[in-house]
Amino acid sequence: MKKILFAAMVMCLALPMWGQSKTVNLKKDAKKIQKKEVSKKDVTPDGEKVKLYDENIDAMEQIDRALDQARESGRFVICQVGGNWCPWCLRFANFITDNKEIADLIEKHFVYIHVNYSKENKNEEAMKRLGNPGRFGYPVLVILDEDGHVMHIQNSSYLEEEKSYSHKKVLDFFQNWTREAIDNLK
Repeated sequence: MKKILFAAMVMCLALPMWGQSKTVNLKKDAKKIQKKEVSKKDVTPDGEKVKLYDENIDAMEQIDRALDQARESGRFVICQVGGNWCPWCLRFANFITDNKEIADLIEKHFVYIHVNYSKENKNEEAMKRLGNPGRFGYPVLVILDEDGHVMHIQNSSYLEEEKSYSHKKVLDFFQNWTREAIDNLK
């Protein structure tokens, strides 16, 4: 039960930043989650819990805003595509938030957004723009350069370990897609 409550708090704390194209401050969010700080901003005016993936957001605009931030900061964009219906999507979000080393790496090198795919909103135009990543299952990670070109689509099942994710595999994945790692290939 504690794990379920903890996961719910992670989702509530993470969405206000991740549902939009703002730069995610994973280190700060992880500290809030550890302290179990929950505020009124984690609940809609109707009293509903905020969801990690916003089914109402225009994903094309969300991606464009993230690309603007990427151009300004010299970082790449990572789109975690999935939905609130997907337990592995929520598990991955919790995993990267809970791990300080990974959270710090993401915060420094990427503009990280959650792009919704659900029965209610398939975001078909955005899925085409991202190279139809759902063919790999969910969650799926799409890396975009600052011009919006798809650099890589990552099947997240390759990052799994037992009923969670592998610290080493996830860390290696993010380290291998930083601007510095890519620029060293040129």
